[in-house]
Order: sequence, then C-alpha cells, then structure tokens
Amino acid sequence: MNLTLKVWRQKNAHATGALQSIAAPDVSPDMSFLEMLDVVNERLIGQGEEPIAFDHDCREGICGACSLVIDGVPHGPERGTTTCQLHMRHYQDGAVVTVEPFRAAAFPVLRDLVVDRGAFDRIQAAGGFVSVRTGGAPDANALPIAKSAADLAMDAASCIGCGACVAACKNAAAMLFVGAKVSQFAHLPQGQPERDRRVLQMVAQMDREGFGACTNLYECEAVCPKEIAVRVIAELNRDYRGALLRNED
Repeated sequence: MNLTLKVWRQKNAHATGALQSIAAPDVSPDMSFLEMLDVVNERLIGQGEEPIAFDHDCREGICGACSLVIDGVPHGPERGTTTCQLHMRHYQDGAVVTVEPFRAAAFPVLRDLVVDRGAFDRIQAAGGFVSVRTGGAPDANALPIAKSAADLAMDAASCIGCGACVAACKNAAAMLFVGAKVSQFAHLPQGQPERDRRVLQMVAQMDREGFGACTNLYECEAVCPKEIAVRVIAELNRDYRGALLRNED
C-alpha cells in the first residue's frame, strides 16, 4: 500500500503548526497505525529530516498514550479501538490520511502530535483514589459486593484516561473521564467514606483546568476506546449535586 499522510507538524509549544504532506510508501496492511508511523520515521531520519513526534507506550490498548486524531476522529475510524490497535488494512491503497493531535485548551500541543495531558493527572490527584487504611489484603469474600455493583464499578474503571472524549467533544468537556473515575468508587463500599469530598474536589479541579461543559451530544461515548457509557456522567451529576446539598454551610 502507498499512502499520503497529512501530519500536523509543530516544532514546540510556542511555534505555529501546520499540516505537512508526507509520503508513506510500501505500507503493509498488517501493520498497526503506530508501526506505520515508525516506518515513516525511519525513512524521514534516513533522509536527514525530523521524525514525527508522537506518544506511545504499551501498544496494547492499555495505557491510552497513543492519542491521535485520525481523519477527524480520535483514535481513528474503528469503534472501541485505540490508535495502536488500528491496523492499516482498514485503509485503501492511495488513501490520504490526516493525522492531528488532540485539540483542547486543556491539552496544549508540545510538539507535532504530542500534547500535555497533565490536566487529567491533576484531576485524578484531586480525589480519584481511596485513602482509607485497609491494612493487608482482605479475603475476597470478606466484604460482600453485589455482582451488579461490581460490574458497574469495573466498567467505569476500564477508563484509560486517553482523552479521546475531550478531543471529540465540541466543548472539550472532560465529564466522561471524571464521571468514570467517580463512578468506579461510587458503587463500592470502599469508596463511600470520601464520596462527597472526592466528587467536589475532582469537579473543582476539572473546572480549574479549563475543560468545557457537557451538552449531552454523546460524542464522548462514540469515540471512547473502552466504550464507557454516558451513564457515568449522570452518576457524576447526581453525586455532585448531592454532595453540594450535604456540604452547604
């Protein structure tokens, strides 16, 4: 396969970026999208040109680092798939593929396709954890949890914090991410002691980071590689309003 890439190139966080056309010849349909970029970069380096900067780590759909907007869709056209799991067999020979970084004020571009997603880390640090002293690991059946509750918690906990929800939202809202991190504890007894403080602090940090508001258009759910449902946003809103009422001065 021979492709043409239109890649966002930006020297640094302060430079003005632009799309650059780069040839990608002899692409195997069995390559992942990131493997294709690796081959393109080897060719660029061999020609004495700057390689394309992009984030990656596990390449197994676990870490969420491979955050690219491909032809206008975060992580590309395949539903429930991260960029590293997207294979070139989904493209036709001669295709022109546009590759851009995530676009959001809270995710500033650092270089080419690399963005700073530290805002998510700061939201997580604001309350996305359980700090109660639990001692050693208890027996699995020592604290009974209904399967329905465990399933809801695990569904929310599958969020990998990639930021695709933000990139797809016209408001750059982070509600799906924050909702998932709140919901994963809201269904478990271990999450109850800090439930109010958790949601209040995480939402406050989300607002400080400059994310937009949710207008319920469901783009976030559509592009989430882990297919997290927007029900977590409803749970976030419920917990937030309840915490406000319970913590009124």
